[in-house]
Amino acid sequence: MRSRSSVHLRWCAVVLAVVASSCGGKAPPPGPGTSLGVPPDLRGSRIMVFPLQDRAYLSGDADAELAFALNDRSDEVKWIFPDQLERALAGAPSLNAQTERLPVGVFLQAEVRRIGDPLFGILLRLGAVVDGEAALIPIRAVGPVPGVAQGTSTLAAALIHVRTGRVLWFGIVEGTSYPPDHPAALPSLMEELARTLLWYAGE
Repeated sequence: MRSRSSVHLRWCAVVLAVVASSCGGKAPPPGPGTSLGVPPDLRGSRIMVFPLQDRAYLSGDADAELAFALNDRSDEVKWIFPDQLERALAGAPSLNAQTERLPVGVFLQAEVRRIGDPLFGILLRLGAVVDGEAALIPIRAVGPVPGVAQGTSTLAAALIHVRTGRVLWFGIVEGTSYPPDHPAALPSLMEELARTLLWYAGE
């Protein structure tokens, strides 16, 4: 029997595909506040969570902060965090996949509706091993530039359907304004990402 979450994720992928086919022209690079699609209801889903791929002007353990924010927001999603993904990779050395240095730079250059290889193959193979339905990839986090009094940090992230390569959601969220290198800047970003993804969960 198909799970409600699996059907829901596939339905969202189809909707995005239809939208993509009806849009022409080249979109400008995404900026702060960008949101492509609406995050689907993830309750009951198995979601692979990848490490933060790139950062600038931010300190702290991004992966731990994101794990805390997601778990604190909802216990109705089965998150498969980076340490679990790494263990799966260690047990399957011939898988030809990785969790870091993923080819995700294109998300910051253009509007992406569906991924191709090599990223698609990586997610598909790893998803098959850990039974992951979708992949959450924090792409790049940027904090306030040194020298300013304070500023807003941004985090680009994508939620991708593993079996189709469709981008279920992509966005650039903004955290609370802080002085450069403030220890609370990174947690605020991860909390905002969790809030955006789990929009249906109560405060």
